[in-house]
Formats: sequence, C-alpha cells, structure tokens
Amino acid sequence: MALPQEILDTYEMTIGIESHVQLKTASKLFSPAENDARNKEPNTCVHPIDYGLPGMLPLLNKEAVNLAIKAGKAMNAKIANVSRFDRKHYFYPDLPNGYQITQMYHPTILAGFVDAPLEDGSSVHVRINHAHLEADAGKLTHYGTYTLADYNRTGTPLIEVVTEPDMHSAEEAKAFCQELHKLMIYAGVTYGDLYQGNQRFDVNISVAKKGATELGKRAEVKNLNSFRSIERAVLYEYNRQIELLEKGELVVQETRGWNDAKQITTSQRSKENAQDYRYMPDPDIPPVVLTDEYVAEVQASVPILPPQYREKFTGLNVDKSVINSLLSTKEYADTVLEVQVKVGDEAARRVANWYASVVAPAEEETSETPARELFGNVSELIELNRMVDANEVSGSTAKELFARIVTRGSNYSVRQDATESGLVQVSDEAEIAAIVDAVLADPANATSIADVKAGKDKAIGYLVGQVMKQSRGKANPSLAQQLIRQRL
Repeated sequence: MALPQEILDTYEMTIGIESHVQLKTASKLFSPAENDARNKEPNTCVHPIDYGLPGMLPLLNKEAVNLAIKAGKAMNAKIANVSRFDRKHYFYPDLPNGYQITQMYHPTILAGFVDAPLEDGSSVHVRINHAHLEADAGKLTHYGTYTLADYNRTGTPLIEVVTEPDMHSAEEAKAFCQELHKLMIYAGVTYGDLYQGNQRFDVNISVAKKGATELGKRAEVKNLNSFRSIERAVLYEYNRQIELLEKGELVVQETRGWNDAKQITTSQRSKENAQDYRYMPDPDIPPVVLTDEYVAEVQASVPILPPQYREKFTGLNVDKSVINSLLSTKEYADTVLEVQVKVGDEAARRVANWYASVVAPAEEETSETPARELFGNVSELIELNRMVDANEVSGSTAKELFARIVTRGSNYSVRQDATESGLVQVSDEAEIAAIVDAVLADPANATSIADVKAGKDKAIGYLVGQVMKQSRGKANPSLAQQLIRQRL
C-alpha cells in the first residue's frame, strides 16, 4: 500500500553501494583463458584453472593490477604498496573451486571518494571505503526444474568498489552509480556494457527515524544492471521497510533480488557475515608489492576523466543536459573536445548541441563503443561549422548534414554532399532580391503585404516562405526577410 507522504517524511534512508567492475584484460585474473566472453558460446572461454581442476595453480594477471591502479586514480584513492589475496569459501554451482579468490584484508585500492553531480547543479560526495580485486564467479540460468551453468565468466578479473553509507536518496544513489560507471569507462578500466554485466551494482539500504543515532537494519538488493532499476529498487525498499516499521514489525538483514517485470524486490537469502565465509590467505598467490614510482607511472597513462571534461566544456555555454548527453559516450565528448581545441568554443558548442539533438545517447543498458563513423570526422565537422558561419546552410540543414557526417564514414565530404544535394543556401543578394521582387509583385500575396504594412509582423513569415518556395529552399531566409522588410 502507498504510505502517506507525512509518514515517509519522518524517515531517512541511508544507502551504501558495492559495484562489481569487470576489467577489460585480454585474459582472466589467474588463467590464460580469453576474458571477453560477450556473444561467445557457453563454456568456451575457460581453462583448467577456471574449473578448479587438481594441480592447477593460479598466475596473477599483471594487467589486471594495472587497471586497478588506474581505477584508483579515477576514484581519488590511494593505492596500497602491499596487497594480498584471500580465499572466500562458500558452496555454489557457479564456483568450481568451492572458494572465490578475493582481497578481504589487504585490498589494492584504499580509501578515496567520488563527487557525483545532481540534477539541481549540486553534487553528492561519496566516500570510497576501498576497492578489492577478485575473480568473478560463473553464471547460472534457471529453467524450471533444472539449471544450466556457464563458466565463461569464471575467473574474470574485477574490482569490487565499496562505498561508505553516504547517500540518502534514490537520486543520489543513481547519480553516484552513473558517475562511477563513467569514471571506469573513461579511465579505460572496463568496457562498461551493463547489459553484458561488465558492471553490476549491489545497493544496501536501511531506513530509520530522522534524528536517530543508529542506522536501521539493511537489505542488500543484488545485481542491478541499469540506473533505472537502481532508482526504482531504492524507492521500493524505502517504502517497504517503512511499512514494516509502521506495522511494528522488524526489517530483516537479508539479500534481496529485483524483479524488473513486477517492479518489486524479493527475498533471496539471509545476509552472511564475514565469519560465514571462513576467509584465509591464499597460499598459492604471493603478496602484490607496488612502489610509489610504479603506481605513478601507471596512473600517468590515465586520460582525462568526466570532471575534467566538465571543466573544459564550461566555456561552451550549453545546457547541463547537453553535457550529460555528450559524456554518456566518451567518443562524443572526445570529438567535441577536439573541435574545441582546434577551432574554439563556438564551433564546439554547435557540435555539442548537434550531438544532443541528433544523436541519441547510448541506452544505459549497453555502452558498446560506437564505430568511428558514428561520432564523426572532426575535419568534416569543422567544415560544416564554416558553412554555417558563411550562411551557406541553414540551422535545420546543418543538423541534417551532421547526421550524415556521423553515419556515412570517413570518406564522406560534407561540402560535396551539400552541393550535389542542392542544400547550399543562395546568399547572393541580387539573386534573392529578384525572387523577393517577384513574390511582392504577385497579386496572390497582396493580403500578406498589406498585413505587414499594417504592423502584423507574423505575415512576413508567409512571404519568406514564398521566397523559399520559389528558390526551391536554397535562399538564405534571413537575407530574404531583410530584403522584404526593406521593400515594405
């Protein structure tokens, strides 16, 4: 049932998030098996190490450690000089070893923070407790009375980012997850394909009366893979837990799943504590020892990140929604930045607005990198800007040509296409003046002419339309309007 707002307002939610970020290495964390299993047949990206066969010894993937170091920079976190791997024991069919290799006590990434921008222009400051390296488990697919196991994902390297409970609304939780997702993609750490599970989010939420000195019992909603579901799951849990408390019942600490079809969370199992997993140091993997010099060398290769893009785009004077649209796909942001560096803010502003209005941002469930032709040849975007500045094409025609630039590949010439398609505006004053004179001399336009002379300014739009019609859309409408005004 829906609770009255006055009751909801007496409670405060507290949210902490754990995010599993799959690292885009060529091979797995401890085996040479192929790591990118997207669109692969089940159980084809595996190795005896992943199956946990007797005598198989893990070998740590150096590139996974490097990507963790880069992720640390993106989260403003310190990197541990010494980190260690542990075994987390539990039995489940997706875990062939009977334990997961992770970092319980000595993670590679230490405390940091992420500032996530909100819709109102403010931001939420979320502290990162730590992020640890671990090997992912496999995937189970349930069909009625039987279950199929796919071990392609087993052993995939990932970092698990663990925040402090610093979020207090669904909006803040969603904003943090969106920003962390961008940071990991821009840092080159992950493919970021949410649909394929490259990044997943576990949301821990509790409620308590406002002013309470202790947090309430938390429920953990597991494996959310879209920002929409994060927001809705938080709101559902907020209402569910408050309803229980208002009835005098207790909130149980447990793991819950999100049913997207029904838009509800459902209980899965009681929440385990650390002792339930019988953690122990992994005897087969030596400590990871990193010098400050090595960390600095790896982090120097991290490209600019979303906060720096926002700073650079400040001079574009565009709506915040345009910036968000650009940052949804790194290649769009890179293209606009390249235009900005080469020809300045005005051209970059146009390109930014074209992207926001013509090219829909990537769906949140998939962040596959678009092909180069889907974000445009910078030289052609600059040429289109020159054509706009010279009044060779109108604003609407420029959008049409932009769409062609970003879909027709690297050999496309915008000027040649505009010329051959008859899209170049006529800005020759004498040529347009002749058309204007013909339109004003036509008795069919006498009423509109009289309306303009009587001060009814809207009527001039009709006359401009007649000029455009006679010129087959090629006349510069601004010049046509100017000439009509002069004559009337």
